[in-house]
Amino acid sequence: MGITSAMVLFAVIWAMTFLIVLPIRVKTQGDLGEIVPGTHAGAPEVHNLGKKAWITTAISVVLWIVVSSIIVFEVVTVRDLDWFNRGNPAASTSETNG
Repeated sequence: MGITSAMVLFAVIWAMTFLIVLPIRVKTQGDLGEIVPGTHAGAPEVHNLGKKAWITTAISVVLWIVVSSIIVFEVVTVRDLDWFNRGNPAASTSETNG
């Protein structure tokens, strides 16, 4: 895996994790009973966005290490996911060595 692939993988994992962490422990204006005129009652009042970003980064680093290790050490390959044998057959060693 190249450096660009690793960075893109981390960015995707971070974004997906952030979307999961974002609604946790959010306090809305409706929960606090102080709705600002012109806003929705579900608008966040206390969101702790910075703390959630750091939590997301910590979780993402762990997930990224696991996923990138699986990719680098080829624990699961694309051929393992070809359940219907629609991919090209694996090249034999005589074809690759010349």
